[in-house]
Amino acid sequence: MDLQHLLAIALFALASTGTPGPNNLMLMSSGANVGFKRTIPHMLGIMVGFSVMLTLIGVGLVGVFHTYPASQTILKYLSLGYLAYLAFKIATSKGGNTEQSYKPMTFIQAAGFQWVNPKGWSMALTAVSLFNAEGGMLALMVIVAVFFCANIPSVTLWTAAGTQLQRWLTTGIRIKVFNYGMAGLLLASAVPML
Repeated sequence: MDLQHLLAIALFALASTGTPGPNNLMLMSSGANVGFKRTIPHMLGIMVGFSVMLTLIGVGLVGVFHTYPASQTILKYLSLGYLAYLAFKIATSKGGNTEQSYKPMTFIQAAGFQWVNPKGWSMALTAVSLFNAEGGMLALMVIVAVFFCANIPSVTLWTAAGTQLQRWLTTGIRIKVFNYGMAGLLLASAVPML
C-alpha cells in the first residue's frame, strides 16, 4: 500500500468519523449530561465495536447480504427502531450528573450499537469497497487501524464539546431543550435509511 492510498484512507476516515452521526450525537449528549469521564466507556465501545464490525465486513460479512437480502432489510428496521428508542431515552432524560437521571452507554452497549448504526454500516461498507477492492488481509488491517486512530480525536472532540455545554446547561429548561434537540438530530440521522 503506497502513501497516496494511505492518505486517502486517512482523509476518508477522519471525515466520516468526525462528521455528525448517531455515535457523535450520542457522545455529545452524554458528555453534556454526565461529563467526559463517565462517557469514556461509551467512547471506547465505539472505537472497538466499529473496528470489529469493519474487520468482519472486510472478511466477508457483506456476502451474507448478497446471499440473504432480507437480512439487510431486517437490519435496517432494527436500526431504525433502536435509533428511535435511543432518541426517546435522550429526549426524556432529565440530565445532570446523577446516576438516576442519565445513564451513559456502557462499553458493551456502545460496541453493540455499531451493528445497528446506519452511518457505521455505510462507513464500513464504503471503506471496504473503496480501499480494499482486492480483499487483502493486510490492507484490511491497515484500514481498521486507520479508522481506529481516526476515531480517537473524533470521539474525544464530540464528548469534549458536550462537556463544554455543561456550563450552559444549568437549568432544567436548557437541559430539556438540549436533549430534545439531540434526540431530534439523532432521528434526523436516520432519514437517509427511509
